[in-house]
Amino acid sequence: MAMWKEPAPARKEPTLMPQDQQKKEEDTFAGSSSSYNPPSRSRDGQSKETLIAADLAIEGKIEGSGHVRVAGRFKGDVHVQGNLTIEQGAKVTGGVRASTVIIGGELEGNVDAASRVELLETGILNGDLKAGSLTVAAGSRMRGQAEFGWDEKTSRESRVGVEAGSAL
Repeated sequence: MAMWKEPAPARKEPTLMPQDQQKKEEDTFAGSSSSYNPPSRSRDGQSKETLIAADLAIEGKIEGSGHVRVAGRFKGDVHVQGNLTIEQGAKVTGGVRASTVIIGGELEGNVDAASRVELLETGILNGDLKAGSLTVAAGSRMRGQAEFGWDEKTSRESRVGVEAGSAL
């Protein structure tokens, strides 16, 4: 009976890939996700979007000037000078103030002073909405009041006209 020990397989050292190969693998990884679209990069090469992943639940407040994408659950107010995207299956509970709000999941709270709101076919909004423009897809749901198409300038002019008219 012969006994011997097989040699252990040689360890493979990590190799650095050329930038083209890294980019190709990043694109492949990004394409494998069904809902996440990577943000565009700024001039300095850094991302300007924050992601709350699908398996995270966070409570607090978000404030800032970047874009926010929620794929998980967030409880609290979101006040950003960028865009807020709520992915399908995600839920945000709290007030929202952002330049553009895209709702593919569920928002339980009010949207205030957005220039544009998109309610996708899987989107649910439980709350009031005040925006410059509103796009509603078939299949989406909303419970609350909606005020759109009135920009700041138009609102001020109508208030001044009403105040001047009531003084006569």
